[in-house]
Amino acid sequence: MQKTIKVIDGLQKEGVIKEYAIAGGVAAIFYVEPILTYDLDIFFIPPKEEKIITLSPIYKWLKQNGYEAHKEHIIIEGVPVQFIPVYNELVKAAVIDAAKISYKDAKTKVIKAEYLLAIMLQTFRPKDKERIVKLLDEAKLNMTRLLKILKKHDLDEKFKRFKDLYYGK
Repeated sequence: MQKTIKVIDGLQKEGVIKEYAIAGGVAAIFYVEPILTYDLDIFFIPPKEEKIITLSPIYKWLKQNGYEAHKEHIIIEGVPVQFIPVYNELVKAAVIDAAKISYKDAKTKVIKAEYLLAIMLQTFRPKDKERIVKLLDEAKLNMTRLLKILKKHDLDEKFKRFKDLYYGK
């Protein structure tokens, strides 16, 4: 994955994407026990804000650098990567405020656990519900930050209902 991160960092350095952060299951692994995940999700901010975002510049740059698409992924150094443009204010804030980390000798950014939880609460797929419980049980969450994020993005009541359902009142 170290080589994959360096390639993705190249996209940012060359201006193909403005900013990015690791998201999804791989991001969760930085905060909880490993979970099953198939791919590396990358949330990104395009170089200019447009109403319709195209992935063509990313695919073109990666193809020119020897990487091929496979379904909705691009295989980069053997890792299936899915590029997801920021699609709302919560995801955009998560990318902008992502934690800077080092993975071996590659520097990258990872969505903070509090934002991951908020995004999972917003998308609320069955696997998101499981991961929310895992984050609540295992991650060292900054509850002040989490509650502030949830309130700002109108997820505080949904979170309360979720906790009541899974943990009792």
